[in-house]
Amino acid sequence: MPNYAIGIDLGGTKILSGLVNKGNGEVLFSIKQKTGNEKDAETIVEKLKLSVKELLETSHFDIAQIDSIGIGAPGQVDREKGILISAPNLSCSNLNIKAILEREFYIPTYVGNDVGIATLGEMKFGAGKGFDNFVCIFVGTGIGSGIAENGRIRYGATGTAGEIGHIIVDAGGRPCGCGGNGCLEAYASRTAIEARILGALKKGRKSIITDFMKDNKPISSSMIRKALEHKDELITQVLFEASDYLSNGLATIINFYNPELIVLGGGLIEAVDEFYQRTITKAKTKALPIPARKIQFKKAELGDFSGVIGACFLEDLQKNKTPDSAGVLK
Repeated sequence: MPNYAIGIDLGGTKILSGLVNKGNGEVLFSIKQKTGNEKDAETIVEKLKLSVKELLETSHFDIAQIDSIGIGAPGQVDREKGILISAPNLSCSNLNIKAILEREFYIPTYVGNDVGIATLGEMKFGAGKGFDNFVCIFVGTGIGSGIAENGRIRYGATGTAGEIGHIIVDAGGRPCGCGGNGCLEAYASRTAIEARILGALKKGRKSIITDFMKDNKPISSSMIRKALEHKDELITQVLFEASDYLSNGLATIINFYNPELIVLGGGLIEAVDEFYQRTITKAKTKALPIPARKIQFKKAELGDFSGVIGACFLEDLQKNKTPDSAGVLK
């Protein structure tokens, strides 16, 4: 019999939930809602509860048919206790998601880092399938990564491995949501790109993107793509600057970790192929020659559902597999 789980990708801008057949990774039903401006613990918890309830109502599944709930959260997580310790892009910390949802739904609930579980999803059913050593990097509200080592997920000594968004690319540079300065995330995330565009527009720079932003619409990846297709000077400048910084980060990963593959995902990567191609070309140029010749790049294949699918397998990791002394999840 197929076994089913609910996977939730809790992001800085949206909460995506899916009912998944774990046997083949198929997302049978999904619900999406915006995270919104209110990102305090109480609001986040209520939206998570609502996501599960709406998913069950839409799918006509009973909670008794669900094996577990898995949640990918954007920040540092205590996986054993199911606590979101801190999240730079959410206004909550030390949030015991596991305990709260288990009291609500009486079903085992597991919590992991959002990009870590997206890496797990891509390893099982996506771009990482068949690769033993790869890094999965998602460019979104922030920039995060997951590490696959010998076919396992590596979490590190404190469970925080993969924080590529917080490698320093400009000492003493732009402030980052983590409280530091000069982090990659502050230069190459979607949030950083949008901030640069809006800042330039406020200073009087002209751009065709304003034609797409009528009725106060927020800047989207598709808007950026259209502006780039029109060879808009401002958008080209901002996007290429972000690409340069991102390629610096990728070159660092190639030199330091020497993976077989880097998987890149996120709305901007999917929507703007020129951004993706320029970034990987520059990364290969900047990296050391020997690892640069070996490295492969692929776009994430599961799209928005990488994290949803990966979250459904957190139960298996928690029940059957424990990290060794090096922080590799067996």
